[in-house]
Amino acid sequence: MNDLPKLEVALVEDEPSLLEATGQTLTFEGAQVQAFSDARAALKALTSDFAGVVVSDVRLPGMDGIEFFARLRELDPELPVILTTGHGDVAMAVEAMKNGAADFLTKPYSSAELIRAIRVAADRRALVLENRRLRSELLRRSDGSIIGSSEAAQKLRSVVEAVARSEIDVVLEGLAGTGKSFAARLIHDLSTRSGRPFVTIDAGILAHEDADLLLFGREPSAGLSRTGLLERANGGTLFLDELQFLSGQTHSRLLAMLDSRSVLPLGAERARKLDLRIILARNPAALEEATPQRQPLEQRLGAVRITLPPLAERRADIAETFRHFVLLHERELGIEARNISEAEWRHIQTHDWPGNLRELSGYARAFVLGLSGMDAVQGPLSAQRPLQQIVADFERSLLEDALRQSGGNVNELQAALQTPRKTIYDKLAKYGLTPQSFRK
Repeated sequence: MNDLPKLEVALVEDEPSLLEATGQTLTFEGAQVQAFSDARAALKALTSDFAGVVVSDVRLPGMDGIEFFARLRELDPELPVILTTGHGDVAMAVEAMKNGAADFLTKPYSSAELIRAIRVAADRRALVLENRRLRSELLRRSDGSIIGSSEAAQKLRSVVEAVARSEIDVVLEGLAGTGKSFAARLIHDLSTRSGRPFVTIDAGILAHEDADLLLFGREPSAGLSRTGLLERANGGTLFLDELQFLSGQTHSRLLAMLDSRSVLPLGAERARKLDLRIILARNPAALEEATPQRQPLEQRLGAVRITLPPLAERRADIAETFRHFVLLHERELGIEARNISEAEWRHIQTHDWPGNLRELSGYARAFVLGLSGMDAVQGPLSAQRPLQQIVADFERSLLEDALRQSGGNVNELQAALQTPRKTIYDKLAKYGLTPQSFRK
């Protein structure tokens, strides 16, 4: 049948006949099966880059399935584990599901049930490993560091690398577009938590009507169970991306989480402790508009502060950074950029870049697409529009067309433009566009 080609399964079962029968079934389906009669032997054989799925009985000699699952979570919190249980173990299995187990099956289960559960878990595992590979490739391309050779860039690079090796919380301070999101991800990837989750909470999430549910989750007793974003970050890094305008109940609950490092899901009787490293992005220009009652979020952190300088303060890095962005966009778009003209180089090196790295990246992408040609610079320069304005007008027109086609639906807009949600909101704010204005 070969329903499970090239799939690896680590099967842990202490009943010899069931271990043999299940192993034969999965092998017949095309899976590569490693069979173990106890958890300790399996734990020695498995690594964090194991590409398959673990299927384990709960009742095992020596180390039971629940402890085995906890040890696997330490090895790799995203390793999929399917637990098989007797009727008396269901409560334990449900608790394990809440802590991240991929699935559980009650004995006796059918081969079809097991294969279905393995297929779903294997698809998720493949996606996790592919995302890790892509992140690793991106880090390799950029040397996993801050781009630039200026004194400011070298100082920023050394500070970020030093802070990454510690466990201290971090406040990243900088104007819009100075690379706070990139620096946060870099700190995580260079830290001992690099194999653990990196979860971002931004204004787009908090604007959602179910923001509390998304953040804090819900226990089964209060309805359909859902793990909140805060708990999904457990063991890893939580990036709070410019939340200075928080207010009300969500603000208070986040402050409490920062103090206690615990989360209380909707319907839960007890708070659950969280092991988090917190990185908070802060825009000093936007913070001036916040009321004093909304500022304490960063003040609750005993954090080190890293200031990201605007691009205008490290002009020596602009040419190198532009070339880096061109290479990234060439790979992304599958297009080789043409030779740059003297007029374009002059613009790149003399422009103030108020949008900082974000604006420079947008300019580089437009250049790769051939949209930023200086063809207009053929007559008197005073009679022409600046290239920046041409690109801005094109971008605004593109956003307006996409908003009309989506009827103001931000989810559809995000999918159509294949752009992160935060970037969408930043662009809409930049051009004064509101999704509500395009809703039918």
